[in-house]
Amino acid sequence: MLKTPLACLCLAALAAAASPLAAANAPVSDKPGDYRHAMPLSVSGKESVVQLRLPKDVYLHAGTADLRDLRLFDAQGNKLLFSLQEPAARAERSRRDLPVRLFAVQTAHPAGSNADMDIDVQRSGDGTLLSVSARSRPVAAASAIDTLVLDLGAPATSVAIDALRFALPAGVGSYSARVVLEASNDLKHWDTVGESDLSWLVNERGETLASDRMAFEARAFRYARLSWRQGKPLQFAAISAESPLDTAVAPAVERLVIQPKPGRFPNDHVYPAALAIPVQRIGLDLGEQNVVMPAQLGHYVELPDPQGGHKTSWQFEPVAAATFYQLMQGGKRRASGDIGITPAHQAEWVVRTDTVGAAAPALRLAWTPATLVFLANGKAPYRLAFGRTDTKPGASSLAQVAPGFTPADMVALESAVAGPMQTVKATADEGPGAADKAAAAARTRLLALWAALLAGVGVLSFMAWRLIRQMK
Repeated sequence: MLKTPLACLCLAALAAAASPLAAANAPVSDKPGDYRHAMPLSVSGKESVVQLRLPKDVYLHAGTADLRDLRLFDAQGNKLLFSLQEPAARAERSRRDLPVRLFAVQTAHPAGSNADMDIDVQRSGDGTLLSVSARSRPVAAASAIDTLVLDLGAPATSVAIDALRFALPAGVGSYSARVVLEASNDLKHWDTVGESDLSWLVNERGETLASDRMAFEARAFRYARLSWRQGKPLQFAAISAESPLDTAVAPAVERLVIQPKPGRFPNDHVYPAALAIPVQRIGLDLGEQNVVMPAQLGHYVELPDPQGGHKTSWQFEPVAAATFYQLMQGGKRRASGDIGITPAHQAEWVVRTDTVGAAAPALRLAWTPATLVFLANGKAPYRLAFGRTDTKPGASSLAQVAPGFTPADMVALESAVAGPMQTVKATADEGPGAADKAAAAARTRLLALWAALLAGVGVLSFMAWRLIRQMK
């Protein structure tokens, strides 16, 4: 008679023990509504792979330090592939002009004559051309410009030149010619650099249409020789050499200024920040006061009770130290800048200083935002969701998002535009202590799981004891 009740009690005990395990192993929901914040993203729709520099609000409201709670959804709630990349410095090309000295080589020989021409060149000790002249045989009665010799100066031997730009002399309107350029470093050995058409056209309104630039493969040379294939040789008013310059432009930097709060110890100032910010540079804003402030920057570390109780203590852990100042001297403002540190994530920063009488400074944080590269293959509009602590990483490798893309391809990617942040899900743990509350809730769930398991084991033990007594 007791078999049925005992079996029911056993099944109930097993269900009580298994239900926490089933809840722990149940798949975690991963939908747009499960994330606290979201941003709409707009793209042109012309490109498949798009990039986005993560906005500041993402770092201020993300739930994890490594941004594992980032998700990208399309209009139907489907997840899109994305990858987080460190932005690289991009190259920005500019040009500088080098002055050119012109020397006209005049010849005196009959038109159509094939007489040889000798060029006399006089140079100074540093190689600068002083004069250039030509002798030809037989001698004719008239002289005309045959060649222009250019001296680009000593700096040209150490930089690349890839173009020449020409200016017509005063009084010359329309002009066209085909010229050949040769280069040399010693005025003895010449290499052909390029050949180009030059033209200036003037209409009845006095407007000029000019093709006044001769481009060629970049190379370094000191001297050049310009001769004419077609057109009448001309003494140009000026010729300038163009040298390309590639300048590395650093990625954009985000900044955050935080006002102070009282610390746990005297002379400490606390600055609530965001755990997701990868702080790379840090500094103090001393305002308008004249002050010199040696300071340590760091964070608090919670120490467990050595007696094994629940009482904890706190310790200041320094990360960097520097002397910050704000002074007016000689009518000029002198102020300290930010200092570089190893990228660090802290929910709050602490400044410790012994300076007496100075107002608490504001804290400056600076970091380089990551670039989100995603595959825009879903239905627009897209939503970037974030703000959750209990989730797994959502980013993929770049090879899964943009396979075969070169660094140059990545720089040229179309940029998405992020809209204003929206609060999708408001929770009770919203606020500066959200991370601590979430950790406490996780510990509570773990304790409840173990309690249920122990209760199940106890019930099973009691049932076994009852069965043994009945069998006796």
